[in-house]
Amino acid sequence: MDLLQAMRNRHSVRSYTNKPIEGEVKEKLSALIAQCNGESGLHIQLVLDEPNAFDSMMAHYGKFSGVRNYIVMAGKKTAELEETCGYYGEKIVLYAQTLGLNTCWVAMTYSKGKAVFQLDQDEKVCLVIAVGYGETEGTAHKVKSRERVMKVQGTPPEWFIRGIDAALLAPTAMNQQKFVFSLDGNTVSAKAGMGFYSRIDLGIAKYHFEIGAGTENFQWGKTSS
Repeated sequence: MDLLQAMRNRHSVRSYTNKPIEGEVKEKLSALIAQCNGESGLHIQLVLDEPNAFDSMMAHYGKFSGVRNYIVMAGKKTAELEETCGYYGEKIVLYAQTLGLNTCWVAMTYSKGKAVFQLDQDEKVCLVIAVGYGETEGTAHKVKSRERVMKVQGTPPEWFIRGIDAALLAPTAMNQQKFVFSLDGNTVSAKAGMGFYSRIDLGIAKYHFEIGAGTENFQWGKTSS
């Protein structure tokens, strides 16, 4: 399964079996997390066989069950932290899908006080990602039309359309999809709209756009909010 197929197949999953993440799957997932930390400067942590973070009223309200594994998205307190967590978190999420795992982005409906992680003094947790073997593969979400998330003059090139289609498959908070991609020559600019976790959502959408469009076809311009 390549990343484009993983993008199409991947849906949020909130209920998990008790099958552990181990062996080659664990090694490959851990290796990618280490790579992402090295590239980004984030402090992403994989927590396995730890049920307490999702044993709370908030988790039950969020309809989570059987969550024993999660990925902590954390890093230094900077203006770019949320977008960076979104970008690299989705890189991990899609790779996990290729390994046969299921995932769900979680911002509020877990117990931060019970979660296990380590932080330096200048770091904070943005959110976590539930990961494991789902009881189902989840269901697809509704998406906006291309026209609502892009600004172009004239007919856009095919690579840009492919990027937009990929971005529309990105998971976003409450499925709000509050982002816009603009094209000027071969320069693409991305803008986050107003809304909960929109900067994280923008990072996720930008990673999807890169996969769909192909990074050889464009360069990133200014990102704004």
